Amino acid sequence: MVDLKFMNNYPGPAANSDFVDTRQLLEWCRIPAEKLPGHPGLRVPYRQVFDSEQMGQLMAEELAEVIEENNQRGLPTRAIIPCGPKCWYLPFTNLVNSRSLSLHNLHVFHMDECLDWQGQLLPVNHPYNFRSFMEKHFYGGIHLELAVPEKQRFWLTPESIVRVKEAIDAAPIDITVGGWGQDGHVAYNQARRHPFHHPRIEEIANSTIRIQDNNIDTVVALAQRSFGAAYQFVPPMSVTLGMRECLSAKKVRVYSDTGSWKQTALRVALFSEPVTEYPMTLLQRHPDAVITATLQTARHPISDNPDWELL
Repeated sequence: MVDLKFMNNYPGPAANSDFVDTRQLLEWCRIPAEKLPGHPGLRVPYRQVFDSEQMGQLMAEELAEVIEENNQRGLPTRAIIPCGPKCWYLPFTNLVNSRSLSLHNLHVFHMDECLDWQGQLLPVNHPYNFRSFMEKHFYGGIHLELAVPEKQRFWLTPESIVRVKEAIDAAPIDITVGGWGQDGHVAYNQARRHPFHHPRIEEIANSTIRIQDNNIDTVVALAQRSFGAAYQFVPPMSVTLGMRECLSAKKVRVYSDTGSWKQTALRVALFSEPVTEYPMTLLQRHPDAVITATLQTARHPISDNPDWELL
């Protein structure tokens, strides 16, 4: 457990130990990127690649390998798929088409979807309409004779929650592919920041499909990333698979090439015990989870400035 004497550094109830100790965090962030792979303190398997191109090819190959193995055995493939990182869609499309890899037995469960302030779907051409993006970049380039059947594409919407949950619960998930957010959220499983409700780590681990408000820090991060800090255009709500669904897969593979937005969450995920402040730390409980980051994401400004005194 985190030493409670440091809890005055954090917002929220003073007795809540589910926050990262800032002194430990400082030490994790001081580790040079080149020393992360194979570090003795790692709590979860970790791979480091050079850039987005290398990572995108790796992502495409890993999903294709699962599909190919199941196809050869005459079995369906059930995969939870994210909207991003973006670097793997073209490699996957090229791989499927060049190998004539049939996706007829692939069942795709989409991780999440953004919503407006009333919990409704966004306009089709909104940059955070995940379905529009996926239809174009994930499905759009696949040869029609190889494509995932429409009935096997499970889009997450406010109206489809029960159907998607029942479909996921009906049989094991082979692989979850994902990224992570600035607070270590997988899908939209953000750190819970409600002033009156503080779920325990076991509640986060057992969280399921739900509609929610997006955290202020999520809105700010997305605004900075996509809208020149115009937070007014960031979707304020989302519908998401829970950590229970995401971690139910036989394999979990998360990736990031986004750089500074993800650097601290990566360090916490690699070295911290599970904490509610960073839901991604729950990956270490999974028997076959791997985190992959590009060198840009693995670097940290604190490790690049060893003379800094922050505490």
